[in-house]
Amino acid sequence: MSNSNKRLYRQIADKILVLIETGEYSVGSRLPSERELAERFSVSRPTIREAVIALEAKGRVSVKTGSGVYVVEPSVEFTGLAKSVSPFELIESRVFIEGEAAALAAVLITESQLAELEKALEAMALENVEGDPASVVADRKFHSIISEATNNGVLSMLISQLWDVQEELDNIRIAHQAVCMKDDARRLAEHRAIFDAMVENDPNKARVAMRNHFSRMLTALHETIEQEAVSEVQRKVSQMRERFPVGRMDL
Repeated sequence: MSNSNKRLYRQIADKILVLIETGEYSVGSRLPSERELAERFSVSRPTIREAVIALEAKGRVSVKTGSGVYVVEPSVEFTGLAKSVSPFELIESRVFIEGEAAALAAVLITESQLAELEKALEAMALENVEGDPASVVADRKFHSIISEATNNGVLSMLISQLWDVQEELDNIRIAHQAVCMKDDARRLAEHRAIFDAMVENDPNKARVAMRNHFSRMLTALHETIEQEAVSEVQRKVSQMRERFPVGRMDL
């Protein structure tokens, strides 16, 4: 995906990440204020806010209420994983891992985490109203809060890395966008069902709700790959027609 085609907040997140990698914003240091970053990159403060959320979801910054945003050590990455797995393997992994994570989180989630989860739901609803249901900011934040609620660092790291890989796989990203754009109300309802299970501290209900959420993405992924296959066949048929035009047979 070219830089010009990326959503603005992702472009800004990438730019901030470069500054982190080059040492301008070192590990342990506090990022400039939202206002200062907005002025530096000539964007709105909400865009900076989304970029920070994206960096937080990637595990590159930590937001401390009342203190600021701090750069943290990056987690160990799955080097080359995006190039070595199929989209179906990735979704299958998320079904099992996040399904069980949801079940565990339903038992351990705190009131403050439930409040944050509800805020993510509200942000998702706002994305729908503003015509941007394909945005992954609120969606990823929602899943990140659940992973943190497990109190299991390994699960949190795995789920974060699976999100990173998903962003690198075109089929998965397109399928995810298709799910969001096709029925944004249903997308919200699926997350609401997960949230309700968390509120009720019901692990079985949470597991089922999370798995149901991913089942629609699997369907969309099948449809995306089928469409690509049809397009490829059509392309080859078109090439054959150009190579062997019917009119030539009359010469």
